[in-house]
Amino acid sequence: MKPVIFGLSGPVLTAAERAFFAACEPAGYILFKRNIVDRAQVRALTDSLRALAGRDDLAILIDQEGGRVARMGPPEWPAFPAGPVFDAAYERAPMTAIQAARANGQALGVMLSEVGISVDCAPLLDVSQPDTTEAVSCRTYGSDPMRVAALGRAMLEGLAEGGVVGIVKHMPGHGRAKLDTHHHLPTVTATDAELAVDLEPFRTLNQAPMGMTSHIVFDAWDADRPATLSPIVIDRIIRDRIGFDGLLMTDDIDMRALSGTAGDKAAGAIAAGCDVVLDCWARMDEMVEIADRLAPMSAVSRARLDRAMASVGGGTGDLAALIATRDALLQASGAA
Repeated sequence: MKPVIFGLSGPVLTAAERAFFAACEPAGYILFKRNIVDRAQVRALTDSLRALAGRDDLAILIDQEGGRVARMGPPEWPAFPAGPVFDAAYERAPMTAIQAARANGQALGVMLSEVGISVDCAPLLDVSQPDTTEAVSCRTYGSDPMRVAALGRAMLEGLAEGGVVGIVKHMPGHGRAKLDTHHHLPTVTATDAELAVDLEPFRTLNQAPMGMTSHIVFDAWDADRPATLSPIVIDRIIRDRIGFDGLLMTDDIDMRALSGTAGDKAAGAIAAGCDVVLDCWARMDEMVEIADRLAPMSAVSRARLDRAMASVGGGTGDLAALIATRDALLQASGAA
């Protein structure tokens, strides 16, 4: 098995993809809107990926946070609210907001598991700042680390109850970045003491099964390399200070925050201590380059992957009822 999660080019596997994936055996796959048509098609696609891998516990990811980050949406699937809705609810009624976030996560889990998706790239545990890039601030649970952790925990628990593994992101924190890592490499100049605030939600939820890095340079820790490529940040900050021992994957290595070839970035991330590389865009030449550069997944990383995938069951709950519960709770809090 190669320590990489690949994207797919369309709603069905192509012959070239099928042959390549069978040969290199990636750790998992990630779906985007280009891969989504309707329930029957998504279920057939995920079934074909499991059949190809020969594993029922295959990691099949999607970015389904709610709000602007949603690959599945109306009219086939319901729309879901983003983090700020729960932040506003918490301001008025903390316990009600936590219950709403848990119901929301469970509804998402049920919706995803019904079509064979097993991992959701959520929740964000980034702590917002006044100048956080809008690409992140419109998705977070707010600026109070205790609140972010409480709502993030509820989301993780809800996803698990719905049959899906959650991913905490973006470690060790994206809240102080003023630039969007899809387009630029941000540098954070905050001191180590100041950055302790950003670590707090991740430390609280350090038993999460999966985590995702951020493509950000933190001057206080490693002024020369972004977190994804920094053995200092991964070992000393994520693994040691945060205490995270789950599966650590990169954010998409195709983002412009990182420079170099696809193979260079993938090899650099694994060398720095990431367990898995995330490569989303299904460009065959780049996928071949990555597979050629990466050695088989280490025993430690494979154990983390297996542990994460074993952390949830088949999923329970009625989607419509869970959404109704969430909406009633949000309304009771005054946030809806």
